[in-house]
Formats: sequence, C-alpha cells, structure tokens
Amino acid sequence: MAKTGKRYSEEQIIGILKEASAAKAVGDVIRRHGISAHTYYRWKTKYAGMDVSDARRLRALEEENRRLKQLVAQAALDNQILKELLGKG
Repeated sequence: MAKTGKRYSEEQIIGILKEASAAKAVGDVIRRHGISAHTYYRWKTKYAGMDVSDARRLRALEEENRRLKQLVAQAALDNQILKELLGKG
C-alpha cells in the first residue's frame, strides 16, 4: 500500500473521510483513528470528493511537478554558470 509519507495511505484517508461524512459525530471518527481535528480538516481540504483513483492521479501529478521543477532549477543553474564563464572569457 502506498504511503503519503505519513501514517495513512491515500486510500485510507479517503476511507476515513467517507466514514466521517456518514457519521453523526466527526469527533468520534477522528478519535477512533487517532488523528487530530486539524489533520482531518487538512485531509478534507485536499481529498474531499475524490475517489482512490483520483488520489493516485493527484500523487502522480505532484511527483511529475516536483521532477519538472528540479529540471527547471538545474537548467537555470547551468544557464547561470555558462553566463559567468562567457562573461569572464
């Protein structure tokens, strides 16, 4: 099962959110799962209305975005180095 870098996977988070939406008292659900209200509402903001496939796609897009940002940063650094070398030459 894929982890989000934390204790719960996206699948588990979505399950907890669905359980809380069906429950009368959200507090009971978050206590049962050992999460804080802050964590619950942060998850709700990020994953509300998502299915497991949507969460997986979101994670893939976030990873792709991270890789692209790294490539741009590396290209900018290479560009800066070349400018410095040409300026000194």
